[in-house]
Amino acid sequence: MTSATALPWRKGKRVAIIGAGPGGVSAALALHRRGYDVRLYEKSPEPKPLGGGVLLSSPVLAILREYGVDLNNFGSHTYTEFRNHRGRVRTCVPSNPRVEKAFGLKGWHYGMLRSNAFARMMECLPEGILVADHTFQSYREGSDDIQVSFTNGNRVEADILVGADGIRSGVSRQAFGEPDLFHVGLRVWLAWCDAAGLEDIPPHTAAVTHSNKYQASFFPMLHDGKPGYEWWIVEPVKENAPEPENVKAYVQGILKDWADPLPRFPDFTDFNKQIFCWNIYNRPSLKKWSRGRVVCLGDAVHPVSPYAAYGMGMAIEDGYFLGKALGQRNLSDSDSVTQGFAAFEAQRVDYVNHHVEFARKLGNLFHYLPWPLAKLRDLVFDHTGFLEKMITRDYLKDQEAMSLSLHELHVS
Repeated sequence: MTSATALPWRKGKRVAIIGAGPGGVSAALALHRRGYDVRLYEKSPEPKPLGGGVLLSSPVLAILREYGVDLNNFGSHTYTEFRNHRGRVRTCVPSNPRVEKAFGLKGWHYGMLRSNAFARMMECLPEGILVADHTFQSYREGSDDIQVSFTNGNRVEADILVGADGIRSGVSRQAFGEPDLFHVGLRVWLAWCDAAGLEDIPPHTAAVTHSNKYQASFFPMLHDGKPGYEWWIVEPVKENAPEPENVKAYVQGILKDWADPLPRFPDFTDFNKQIFCWNIYNRPSLKKWSRGRVVCLGDAVHPVSPYAAYGMGMAIEDGYFLGKALGQRNLSDSDSVTQGFAAFEAQRVDYVNHHVEFARKLGNLFHYLPWPLAKLRDLVFDHTGFLEKMITRDYLKDQEAMSLSLHELHVS
């Protein structure tokens, strides 16, 4: 087994990354491929992603393919419909034939277990890069280096520091101050199940459905190559609202009057192992993700609402774009670092902030309108093309443009 201390650690090439989640691992893979010496520090003995199912978009899959991830049996592509809770289709999320052709991938979203996707990424990580049992404490920046200290007393001298340590990031807090996290008033029940017993659902079909209070959704997925479904409920709650004692009965109560197949999913789900409760926090959008020799990505600077359906994917994209922006720079040169970070921020900050803020807007629109306005909203969405225009303009347009700009990831 190769240890981190046995790997090269050349001045001008040294990158210390805090947090071995999807964003940190993506940054490690992207920067290692660019010739940098990378060490990825993780506070746990072994990195494990939280949650059950996840949706990754086709540009994210193209990035993972570039890292060496085998996409065979990796996820189930989907065609997504927005419906009301009685099953009326409001709109379909269109896939872009140009994007499909460019990436050689069908559809837009792919469903899988978060743990499976993360395990595939970890398989691509060169031996020795991951340094476990290291909790970040602080950093001290010099003129041509940065000293990183850990709670176990260890220190490392690097050229740049990447904070990918999640929503309560210590790196981000030292660089930018307190994050001013706020609860967005939403809680998500994330669940998954096998496809056995649900074979009558049309293949590759996903639905995001709404009543006047709740969202309930399902997507096909693959886990370990086997078909299954991820499904979830988004509900309005106050911060620190207690969880129900009988989660299954609570969820069944929400879904009992919804159109098929949503009421059936709890019957095929192991509520001891296959459901995860997630309270949603956010922070005011930042216009800068870097300061000096420090840069942050993923939830450390942009935690997202479930209406983005894009948190893990955005973190993976962040890591890839950071590697692309830094290229093969001399990281001892502070001007070169500044220019590289600026290029990264120019590609990502406005793009990501738009999606984060649009997701928060959708959460308020679907869960917090007073009854008369909610009734009007449902009439408009049920009988006009307004929802489709919103999704195309505010959700897909920038993602499609970004996808078509990634020429190095295209197969045709």
